[in-house]
Amino acid sequence: MHAHIERLYKIAAKSERIIVGLMSGTSMDGLDVALCRVRGAGTHTQVEVQHFTTCPYPASYQQRVRQVFAKRDIDLQHLTLLNPWIGQLHGQLVNECLARWHLEPQSVDVIASHGQTVYHCPQSQHGLSDYGNATLQLGDGCHLARTTGIITLSDFRQKHIAAGGEGAPLAAYGDYWYFASSDEHRVLLNMGGIANMTVLAKDAPLADTLCADIGPGNTMLDAYVQRYFAPLEYDKDSQLAKRGKVDPALLRALCAHPFLAKAMPKTTGPEVFNLAYLRQCQAQSDTQELNHEDVLATLCEFAALAIAKQLNVLADKLGEIKVYASGGGIHNPLLMARIRAYCLTGISLDSLQLLGIEPDAKEAVLFALLANETLAGSSMSDAGHAGMPAVSMGKVSFPD
Repeated sequence: MHAHIERLYKIAAKSERIIVGLMSGTSMDGLDVALCRVRGAGTHTQVEVQHFTTCPYPASYQQRVRQVFAKRDIDLQHLTLLNPWIGQLHGQLVNECLARWHLEPQSVDVIASHGQTVYHCPQSQHGLSDYGNATLQLGDGCHLARTTGIITLSDFRQKHIAAGGEGAPLAAYGDYWYFASSDEHRVLLNMGGIANMTVLAKDAPLADTLCADIGPGNTMLDAYVQRYFAPLEYDKDSQLAKRGKVDPALLRALCAHPFLAKAMPKTTGPEVFNLAYLRQCQAQSDTQELNHEDVLATLCEFAALAIAKQLNVLADKLGEIKVYASGGGIHNPLLMARIRAYCLTGISLDSLQLLGIEPDAKEAVLFALLANETLAGSSMSDAGHAGMPAVSMGKVSFPD
């Protein structure tokens, strides 16, 4: 038996594993790093987040990634060079975290790396009959493994697509293993660049778990701030949007996108909900002359309305639901307030912190759980409909 395979076998056989989960979202503000102690697998999973931090990216990161992010026409050489560069950078940031936490790399069993999404392209979006679903994440796992000296699992979304899924969202797996309840209907709402939700009906099996993107979370808000309020990266505490007024005509135009009316499961990305879409809606509604604060207020209302409408659909079907929120959107007080204002009675909206996980750490922890399941789990066989392929995910890269 090769030493690599023997090492994996021993890791899989352990009663608990130390896994570093990595997540880099569409905001590109930094790398989320979660050091997790994971016991068991499947519905018996127990996870303890021992350390969590977000490592800010150097200024060059956003500048370089934005040259290819959500764009159809790019410099192919630049894209090719980014893949190893991001992998090495992520490895360096992991090394810095371990040093800060006084941990040796040998104490970590594996790294679980999501990578940096640069283009998400489901068939429903590209509409080309000769091609299926596709997505692209950069940050080569082999470079990450070599930089850290730690076995790395990466590129999780490709297997999901190969098995018939759309590559996103993947949250349903980890959400079910760790958060499913026999006492209440739960919705795990993640508001990153794109808002997505996992619906965990009380006592439902994994195969009945519903996970889908809803529409824009922060992506249009952040892009607008970066365009018109530079050097600001986002609207801290909704200070700008709170000074504006919602424009009804622009809001109606934004809400007319056909994706919002599609039934779940579904997936989308900044390739659809972006400033180009905003300009299109402003032209349709003759609102090009709105001041910037009014545009931000309207974009915030748009995100809140899209999220609340989907929650209301679920409440009509299930009755009382408990919504636990994570992602950057929970730090947007106006967005949270407007979601609550649109929600029906019987919907409670709280932070994921109530369930014992730091909201900002959730997605990094998710990929640690996906890696754990690939190494030690057997519950993948419990899944098996179009949105939930029954497969393990993650490509393995050895450090030597």
